[in-house]
Amino acid sequence: MQREPLVLESAAGPHTIINSKEVVNFASANYLGFIGHEQLLNSCTSALEKYGVGSCGPRGFYGTIDVHLDCEARIAKFLGTPDSILYSYGLSTMFSAIPCFSKKGDIIVVDEGVHWGIQNGLYLSRSTVVYFKHNDMESLQNTLEKITSENKRIKKVRRYIVAEAVYQNSGQIAPLDEIIKLKEKYRFRVLLDESNSFGVLGSSGRGLTEYCGVPVEKVDLITASMGHALATEGGFCTGSARFIDHQRLSSSGYVFSASLPPYLASAAITAIDVLEKNPDLISKLKENIAKLWTGLSDIQGLSIASTPESPIVYLRLETSTGSVKDDLKLLEDIADHALKEDSVFVVVSKRSTLDKCRLPIGIRLFVSAAHSESDLLKACESLKRAAKIVLVNHI
Repeated sequence: MQREPLVLESAAGPHTIINSKEVVNFASANYLGFIGHEQLLNSCTSALEKYGVGSCGPRGFYGTIDVHLDCEARIAKFLGTPDSILYSYGLSTMFSAIPCFSKKGDIIVVDEGVHWGIQNGLYLSRSTVVYFKHNDMESLQNTLEKITSENKRIKKVRRYIVAEAVYQNSGQIAPLDEIIKLKEKYRFRVLLDESNSFGVLGSSGRGLTEYCGVPVEKVDLITASMGHALATEGGFCTGSARFIDHQRLSSSGYVFSASLPPYLASAAITAIDVLEKNPDLISKLKENIAKLWTGLSDIQGLSIASTPESPIVYLRLETSTGSVKDDLKLLEDIADHALKEDSVFVVVSKRSTLDKCRLPIGIRLFVSAAHSESDLLKACESLKRAAKIVLVNHI
């Protein structure tokens, strides 16, 4: 590692403490501003007093507590699906769910921009993996057409399309309505990761299906991390009862991991309750996204790669140096300048050697409903100054 990672010294809210200094935080996916929310804290305190900290066992071996069942039912009710299943860790949800349904000999068509958790699930499944161009529906159609024509005689092969609702590596929103049309035409199943869209997209935060006007039953399986909008931890899958029941017996992350600490399940239930009672949180988040997007649209030397409605505002270099290492250095210098000079905390989407994502790296800003107008203005002005100084010196 070239640099030591920054350490937060307080809660990862819209403002946090780094090196004993208060900074405006755009590095945490606290989309609804639920970190430190009084009702969530009270819910956790009550659950801690009742259940203790952990469950000390996997779900199938005396690790199931009533609050887990309540949480699964609450998620299913909120999204309008028949059933849900909880996982102990957000990232493990997708890489446990994929190999649970897709095995050696099956075919998975996947966007080239998916995050590492999905990539790991593809690897563990040992399936035949075919990538299509990032968020390109023409590329997806051509890929499905080719696979279908080559496998006409093979009837037992299971076939899946895997995508993210909001791509962590670009901030772009997937056109679910078009994906569903192609799914039905070529007879594939769809697995959708809604980690960055659950609680964010749609008029009531029900995610990409609500945003695109697609009935939720058209998507075969939805997964999401609860560590973003809900400001708790763990993950869930939701869909038909058959899909969920199968995971209870065959998904490694569910069968072998100690179950989600009860206080986190309780916090997730409370977070969904608060969201349903306060739809203005979604409106506020959308306003903040629009203000930041507009403020950064003319930044020198950088361009916005993300969709205007995405809670992840993603900045890329307009002109790459031709080297990922040099691009990373420039972007990190911009982020460092914004932090040191203006106390604005943003992060570069650097990747480990395990991450095979093919998309360019960039600066990623997570927008929160809890950010004030002055926070957004400060971030825009700071990044414009930093980009101008760093990129002019580079030239």
